[in-house]
Amino acid sequence: MAGIQGLPKWERKMRIFLCALGLVLSVYALHVELSHERNPEYRAMCDLGESVSCSKVFSSRWGRGFGLVQFFVAKDSPLNQPNSVLGIIFYTLQLGLGLSLSKRAAMFLVFSSWVSIAGSLYLASILAFVLGDFCMVCVSTYIVNFALLFTNVKRKSSIEGMKEKAG
Repeated sequence: MAGIQGLPKWERKMRIFLCALGLVLSVYALHVELSHERNPEYRAMCDLGESVSCSKVFSSRWGRGFGLVQFFVAKDSPLNQPNSVLGIIFYTLQLGLGLSLSKRAAMFLVFSSWVSIAGSLYLASILAFVLGDFCMVCVSTYIVNFALLFTNVKRKSSIEGMKEKAG
């Protein structure tokens, strides 16, 4: 079933849902990290035990700039932002660019989704093998990122199909 401007109706609804969920998770992660910075005794709703703690993950060195930016700039540099800030930017871009029917926007959506998948896989491996922790918020964002990749690949195919029919 085609929706606005020929895209499948499910695509727009799915994008809004996934981006909204990603934004909520990212804002919550930022809240937890900032609260934990102000008060090291802060206990978030997602802190369920010693090995199930999002606060522990967000306050680790990998919670900012993927743990990599600090090798290039000072640890407290404005360039070394919490990963959640990067998530807020990513989901906002995904939502905004999702309004465009251009082939270039579709290609950027797919490319940025692949970058988010690479970041998700990297952070998941840090979570499992370095920190030995389970972070529900983190894993939820990984799932959102995979679902956005699927949505973006389908969107790109639809737009290419529309352009072929029109051209």
